[in-house]
Amino acid sequence: MKNCFPPFRKVFYHSLAVFLLGLCILSCKKNIGDVDPEPGQSASAPASDYDAVVATAWIDLQMHLISSTPGFESPVAARSLAYSTLALYESIHFGMPGFKSLENQLNGLGNMPQPDTTDSYHWGLVASTAQYTLIRDMYSTTSDVNKKAIDSVRSHFETELKKGISDPVVDRSIRFGAEIATAIWNYSKTDGGQSGSLENYPANYSIPTGIGYWKPTGGQVTPLLPYWGKNRPFVTSNKTTNAEKPVTFSFDKNSDFFKEAKYVQDSAKILTSGQKEFVDFWRDGQGTIATAGHLFNIASQILKKEKVKLDKAAEVYVKLGLALNDAHISAWKAKYTYYLMRPSTYIKQTLNPSWTPYMASPPYPEYASINATAAGASAGILDSVFGETYAFEDDSHKGLQPKRNFANFAQLAREASLAGFYSGTQYYFSGQKGRENGYKIAANVLKLKFKK
Repeated sequence: MKNCFPPFRKVFYHSLAVFLLGLCILSCKKNIGDVDPEPGQSASAPASDYDAVVATAWIDLQMHLISSTPGFESPVAARSLAYSTLALYESIHFGMPGFKSLENQLNGLGNMPQPDTTDSYHWGLVASTAQYTLIRDMYSTTSDVNKKAIDSVRSHFETELKKGISDPVVDRSIRFGAEIATAIWNYSKTDGGQSGSLENYPANYSIPTGIGYWKPTGGQVTPLLPYWGKNRPFVTSNKTTNAEKPVTFSFDKNSDFFKEAKYVQDSAKILTSGQKEFVDFWRDGQGTIATAGHLFNIASQILKKEKVKLDKAAEVYVKLGLALNDAHISAWKAKYTYYLMRPSTYIKQTLNPSWTPYMASPPYPEYASINATAAGASAGILDSVFGETYAFEDDSHKGLQPKRNFANFAQLAREASLAGFYSGTQYYFSGQKGRENGYKIAANVLKLKFKK
């Protein structure tokens, strides 16, 4: 996928420096934990006593890692965010009264390490260590500069969080966080997606041919991650939660499919400035934080605005991570099941040989829309947490594009699903059916028993 925002790489290192500086400023202003135990005092204060920055800072760093690490297209990014937030949740749910582990609930996840209930733990330190350990493994191919940034965040939190805590509690907390992360890392290696960032376009993939099948629309001949739909979803019921069949393909000028293609062409002729604006806003290609990162970043902005504590951030992030990972798997399964031709190819063959879409088509089959599926899944999760009438703003492209305001999460999902249609890269039904499927995927995640 082409880099849709060339300036992003230019501002990356400056943004990273600002991010790390921000952590230092924050720690100078206040303790990361609201509770600052005296030496020898029990550190097993609940996770609700700690600021969410222990979680949001690691997510912020992942936005930088996703945008600057080769191979972290949206499906790969969604996977990494999901496992890191699963490690976050599993590491501190013991400090969240009423919550329980997802062990033996998620597909393939067995028994997890347990803390010693007779000893004290510092849940903020446990959480940060789990994030560091898992993220270091997930982004092992990133640059040396980025690896130093990962180490810097770990060092920062260790320094701040262990103040006033006895050495045995510090050592025990760090050890337990690492144990949780190692268990999640081993679990991740069995889902089928571990080498995704290294094999975006596998050379051994044989492109199928057939009437109505996808054909390359640019220089990238092999499609993106053709095997991703075979990965293991987190939620067992999401194995069979898929987008409905697309409109039946046909070149007949009286067919529904022809009408759908013409609808794309006709709409592209009369794009308003407002429509172009939100199409541009959802261009989350390579070199950006990707669709998955964009939706995670929206959640982060809300969590910071609401000034939630560590426990709430962990709950929101893990639900969102599970839903986005499974949404990408489901969308990719549909893409390589139906292998549907892009509108630009169809329109050039049937309507206008010289037609070009507003945005270049990405290098993979059309149906179903990943933006729509992922946004629907995100909206379903965030609706359940903040309510269906929650208004918010998104400044994910700060410095590159103006922020956008949304009356609710449903509006976000609708806009994301229409972006591909107005861009000329997707049929209308791809966004509609993708969004509907995303909501179903989120509903399945919400059926998990997070509470005792």
